[in-house]
Amino acid sequence: MPLIVIEGIDGCGGETHSNFLRDWLTKKGLKNIRIESPNNSTPVGQTYDKYLHEKFNMESDAIFLLCACDVIMNKSLIENARKEGVFVIADRYITSTIAYQGANGFSFDKALKLVDLMEFPKADAILYIGISPDTSMKRKQKEKGSLDKHEKNEQFLAKVREFYKKEIEKSVLGEWFVIDGEKSIEKIQEDITRLLSEKFGIK
Repeated sequence: MPLIVIEGIDGCGGETHSNFLRDWLTKKGLKNIRIESPNNSTPVGQTYDKYLHEKFNMESDAIFLLCACDVIMNKSLIENARKEGVFVIADRYITSTIAYQGANGFSFDKALKLVDLMEFPKADAILYIGISPDTSMKRKQKEKGSLDKHEKNEQFLAKVREFYKKEIEKSVLGEWFVIDGEKSIEKIQEDITRLLSEKFGIK
C-alpha cells in the first residue's frame, strides 16, 4: 500500500491535512497509520525541538543527521505497514530534512547521497502544499504566538521553498504533486482527495 507524504514550509497545514487524510481513508474502509517528523515524543525529536527553540546551536551536518535519525526510526514501521496493506500517511519526511537543512547550509548533493545510502523508502505520492513565507509567518503567529528559529525567519523560509523546488524538479524520493496552499482548507482537501482518488483508484 502507498506511502503518502505531505510536505511544505511551516504553516502549510501538514498536521491538519494529514489528520484529514487519515480520517478520509478510514471512512473509505482503508487501513492506515499516520506518522510525523519530527516526533517530539522521542529523545531525538525532543533534542531537535530544543535546537529549534535556541536552547543550543549545532552545525548543519549534525542537525541533518539528527533529523535523518528521527525519520529513519519509522523505516521498519513503513515497510511492515505497506506489506500488510496499510496506507502510510507521513506529516513530513526526510524530504523536509533535505529542504530545511539545505537552507541551513547542508549540501543538497550530499543529502541525496546520504538518503540513498540509508535506503529511505520511496514515497508513492508527495503532496507539496505551497504557500509563501509571508503566509507561513502569519499563520504560525496566529497559531502559536511565539515562533521558533525557522518560523520567524522569512528569508530562511524562502530558501527552504527553493530547496523544495529542487526536490520537485528532481522527483526526489517519489512523484511530487504541487497543491496551492493559499486556498481555503476545504478547497485544499478537495484537491487532495481528488488527486489521490485518481492516482490510487479510491472510490
